[in-house]
Amino acid sequence: MPISRFPEGLIPVFLILMAACTNLRVEEATASKEQEEELSGLKLSKQYCQGCHLYPEPELLDKGTWKKYVLPRMGYVLGIYENDTVRASLFETGQGGEKVRKANIFPEDPLIPSAHWEKIVEYYLTASPDSLGSVRRDYVEFDQFEVIAPRYKLSPPSTTLVHFTNNGEFYLGDANSTSLMHFNASLNLTKTGKVPEGAVHIHETTHALWITAMGSFSPTDAPSGMLLRFPKGQGKPVIIVDSLQRPVHSSFADLDQDNRMDIVISKFGKWTGGLSWWKMNNDGSYRKNSLSTQPGAIRTNISDLNNDGLPDIVALFGQGDEGIFVYYNQGGGKFRVKKVIALPSSYGSSYFDLFDFNKDGQQDIIYTAGDNGDYPPLMKPYHGIRIYANKGNNEFKEELFLPLNGAYKAIPEDFDGDGDMDIAAISFFPDFQHQPEEGFVYFENKGDMNFQAQVFPKISNLGRWLVMDASDWDQDGDTDIILGSLTFEVVPKMNYVNTWVKNGIPFVILKNLNR
Repeated sequence: MPISRFPEGLIPVFLILMAACTNLRVEEATASKEQEEELSGLKLSKQYCQGCHLYPEPELLDKGTWKKYVLPRMGYVLGIYENDTVRASLFETGQGGEKVRKANIFPEDPLIPSAHWEKIVEYYLTASPDSLGSVRRDYVEFDQFEVIAPRYKLSPPSTTLVHFTNNGEFYLGDANSTSLMHFNASLNLTKTGKVPEGAVHIHETTHALWITAMGSFSPTDAPSGMLLRFPKGQGKPVIIVDSLQRPVHSSFADLDQDNRMDIVISKFGKWTGGLSWWKMNNDGSYRKNSLSTQPGAIRTNISDLNNDGLPDIVALFGQGDEGIFVYYNQGGGKFRVKKVIALPSSYGSSYFDLFDFNKDGQQDIIYTAGDNGDYPPLMKPYHGIRIYANKGNNEFKEELFLPLNGAYKAIPEDFDGDGDMDIAAISFFPDFQHQPEEGFVYFENKGDMNFQAQVFPKISNLGRWLVMDASDWDQDGDTDIILGSLTFEVVPKMNYVNTWVKNGIPFVILKNLNR
């Protein structure tokens, strides 16, 4: 999921505004000189820059980011390079590079006349702001939770997965040690097993754990990821599906009404990827059915949105064509897709889930934007948490925006037991220079859509929070939280990484003091 490498995290978009527009073709220019002069940079940008994703408005990024990072990268997918060696450097070796070549992500020849491209560049550099302005937030210190750090140390902390069970125990995935660990409710390590690099998601059943492993923590198009099943009792782990391009999430449901459990896998990839559902065959094997070939699939939620008795698939995509898509189940393993929320490519989509926000019986959407790893982190005023209310017929409208720099995940829950929905949120890209405490923020619902943002400053020195889960850890009737830390560079350079590595804290528990 950006850094573009971290999923649910995330981990999240890899290079913004970089949809693989291989369907774009530019005919030989036949316009008169007068007509060419009338083609402004604005008109040309509208012509070329919204065929594959929502139109990128110049004010979404500052002038320096456009010039140094985004415009050159946009040029690459249009076949425009600074010199002959740039294109070759964009391909990794092995299968990953071959997949990118086959998809023609970086064409050999320009797909746009050079005069048009120069006008587009000039337009963005003229129309974009020098800066995005102040994005400082107002926070108060919270007293809702007690922070509990474990005795167990792991350095460097590289947590990519935390997952509560129903009895206060939990699992933790660590990328650096390629391990899956089990902790009891007393925070003692009880079991450790090896998994492929980047265990990022667990689906737990009575008899097994289904583990989604990226295969490579670093961005790649190589098909090295897999879905494995670990028996809870005796037996060895089994690879269910392999050769996946950085899968970051899996959902499970009987999609074709044959009384067998099918699987939906989100393959984030890098330049290539996709979303597929895997049909369970009579012999227990699985057969792939593609839903989308675009990269950046982050996660899915399966729910019967249109109340026709068939499970639909709701999917969040980052990368170029960011947005939330619904794959309506037509029966017989067929799906019809509709984009229900279109998002700008600079948002950095990181997470979504379904829940009934206004208690009207319809599924609403909670969504976070905050991935900020495609270039030196830029504080963006539009990063944060959004709630989209279902207005009927699955037409969604933004009802709430809670600003949060670098928001990575948000969990809606009545944490204080007063009957309304609060929100716990993490940021992987907080404003480390000015407000590092916003790595975890508790939004307490004060009623009438008024949420008070609360923080705990001391938590900043304990870790950099990539993943989060919530459950009644101590079995006292309220909801507690676990945060997983992944140490990574902080820009501008600060001493946080050294502190995190030295302390070796892979997770913390936020014990709810409501009961």
